[in-house]
Amino acid sequence: MSPTSRMRSTLLAGLGLAGLGLAVAAAPAVAQPLYRPRAIANAYAKHTRSPDGRPGPAYWENHARYVITLDVTPASRAVHGSERITYVNESPDTLRALNVKLFLNAHKPTAPRQGATSTDYLTSGVHVDSFTVNGAAVRWGDDARVFTNRAVRLPTPLLPHDSVHLSFDWHYDLSRVSGREGMLDSTTAYLAYFYPRVAVYDDYNGWDTMTFTESQEFYSDFNDYDVTVRAPANYVVWGTGTLVNAQEVLQSAPLARLQASLAADTTIHVATRADHAAHAVTAQQPTNGWHFTARGVPDVTYAVSDHYVWDAASVVVDSAARRRAGVQSAYVDTAPDFRYMVQFGRHALAWLSSNWPGVPYPYEKTTIVQGFADMEYPMMVNDSSNPDTTFSRFVAEHEIAHTWFPFYMGINETRYGFMDEGWATTFEYLINVPDMGAAKAGDFFRRFRVQGWIRDPSPNEDLPIVTPGDALSGAALGNNEYGKAALGYLAAKDLLGDAAFRTGLHAFIDRWHGRHPIPWDFFATMNDATGRDLNWFWRAWYFSNGYIDLAVDGVRKSSSGYAVTLRNVGGMPAPVNLVLQYADGSTERVHETPAIWASDQTRATVGVQTRKALRSVTLDGGIWMDADTTNDRWTAP
Repeated sequence: MSPTSRMRSTLLAGLGLAGLGLAVAAAPAVAQPLYRPRAIANAYAKHTRSPDGRPGPAYWENHARYVITLDVTPASRAVHGSERITYVNESPDTLRALNVKLFLNAHKPTAPRQGATSTDYLTSGVHVDSFTVNGAAVRWGDDARVFTNRAVRLPTPLLPHDSVHLSFDWHYDLSRVSGREGMLDSTTAYLAYFYPRVAVYDDYNGWDTMTFTESQEFYSDFNDYDVTVRAPANYVVWGTGTLVNAQEVLQSAPLARLQASLAADTTIHVATRADHAAHAVTAQQPTNGWHFTARGVPDVTYAVSDHYVWDAASVVVDSAARRRAGVQSAYVDTAPDFRYMVQFGRHALAWLSSNWPGVPYPYEKTTIVQGFADMEYPMMVNDSSNPDTTFSRFVAEHEIAHTWFPFYMGINETRYGFMDEGWATTFEYLINVPDMGAAKAGDFFRRFRVQGWIRDPSPNEDLPIVTPGDALSGAALGNNEYGKAALGYLAAKDLLGDAAFRTGLHAFIDRWHGRHPIPWDFFATMNDATGRDLNWFWRAWYFSNGYIDLAVDGVRKSSSGYAVTLRNVGGMPAPVNLVLQYADGSTERVHETPAIWASDQTRATVGVQTRKALRSVTLDGGIWMDADTTNDRWTAP
């Protein structure tokens, strides 16, 4: 704890202990289990998950191998694909049907969505030209009533620990309006969610049949991918995974620069605007096939352009092994902030790997592409350009932080988005403190993550954070997943201290990376790894409809100073600073962690040990903004 802050215990005024400055930990109220949905209780009963937060002895998850070939012609917006899928059923269940995800059917005019869109966003969706199961043709047929989920009945049931071979030929048109995917300009495209895939079948919920509406995000298995993107000469393809044939698709000079970047700290211009104009980047054959491979990743994405500038460097992400990861960027030459993007990315990877979450970046590279989405993908970021380079760095760091949550951890973003957006927002704040200084980082966090929620008293804003995201929309969804959730994680860090919080977080990551954790796994792991029953805290922050509103309820003299009584009006056990002003003009700040609310979540008494006359007490929550500041001050009569 900072030497400029003083940790005070909760003291009951009736015991006459106020003002003694005793470092006595308050005993929590009688422990109560967290609410468990029936599906989670069933998972415990089946031993796929354990009440202590570990994967159970019977835990399983399915996976697949995808071999995909794409033909992309950005100028015409046409994408044609062919894929072979080997889907492995590791579950104890016999599967008589599969659920297939067709995310880009969200562009169909009649698809369900949570808001209006433009006609340029609309397309006719995904068209499956052929489909086979174990080599036998199966009729597919377009269905106007099918959008992002399609149930496919298997000719022969898929037994436990067996596999099935699927193949698809399909095509679609890129949307003229680029959100998370689509056309970035007339000859530049971002390809995301572009392939038919088998949905997640998990141990507690079965098939993922959640409809994709571009408000929620995604849930994917960890799969192996072998992808070839075929594009015309002079088009560069950036993407998830290892580019295994760089020497075949690049001319010698850009190839040498790309290879040099893998050991370089300074930014290397792999391909400039002049290089593109001179057709001096790609191999000069009618079509180049860019071949990428990736193992154990939840998705793959690609960007294709004939004029985007290409920068690259690398950074050490694992100091023990001296392992480096590549950082690349692709952008329009006129975007001034992207000239710094490789270095922003290097800083983010190094800091996040070494500090919070403090786990080495798990992939070989990341590529930051200029687009419009401000959206993360495995090893890829699609970020908009901004004339404010500070804000550009802020966004890039947030999206890169998503590498750990959800990709490394296999989070169900659609249903429990607070487990990935909340963590990315937490890490975003923690990296901003050294980047910007504590004052500016706090201001950023309050403006962009907190004030929209705390100043909006509408009923939806007070829905519990654990409310499934696929049941929410608008500000209620966004605030639950980003600011509110991050405040809870940061409050837990304040409560536990950095060392214990890191112990719990790393235990969660160690237990669940490459798997599919749910909120109950996280809460139980934190309790188990830290040896603390924090259910009172988790319940108040994530399962209640509380909000932040603390009040000074009274100040009385004590034998050693003063006893300040605080009231928790809103119900969330937030940290708080007491700003004490004395009659001699001096001031003091006393920091209280959420521990003051452990024994009584409605009222706490803080002892102030002093011989000075106290003139006033003011509450300052910092990033934990208070909904009603009119009750935050006491002034001596």
